[in-house]
Amino acid sequence: MVERAIEPLEPGQVPDDDIDAVTSAVLTASRLLVGISLRSLTAVREQVTLPQFRLLVVLATHEETKLVTLADHLGVNPSTAMRMVERLVAAGLIDRRVNPASRREVLLRLTGDGSRVVDEVTARRREEIAAIVAAMPAEQRAGLVGALKAFTDAGGEPLVTETRAWD
Repeated sequence: MVERAIEPLEPGQVPDDDIDAVTSAVLTASRLLVGISLRSLTAVREQVTLPQFRLLVVLATHEETKLVTLADHLGVNPSTAMRMVERLVAAGLIDRRVNPASRREVLLRLTGDGSRVVDEVTARRREEIAAIVAAMPAEQRAGLVGALKAFTDAGGEPLVTETRAWD
């Protein structure tokens, strides 16, 4: 019988079986969060789809941006982003203007109605998430904050702020 030496783990490193368990837990949590996201759009479902709402959130975060930059943030082709933008312009949620620094570029930004949609949907989402967090044992909440911060940091997602929940 050949014995294998067990190599010590580096700080922060987890065994492969722990990675599988964490991955399963995150997938389950993401299913819950997608459900919350869809329910939060109920009041504006005729106006926007989930992908369109994501576009509105990106615009809310970046205030005013070019189509190519917007498509890059969304991870879609510019032509896909353009089709979504056209629908949202027609709905009065996005405004376009010529870039004064480069007249060949068009800048996109939320209208007042677009900002209200983002704020309302985000408030509903925040309420539902807060209710779930409140149902958790208090001693597990602090651990969840640290774990989710590490997770979002590793994924490159910016922190949501209290003042601009969609930020």
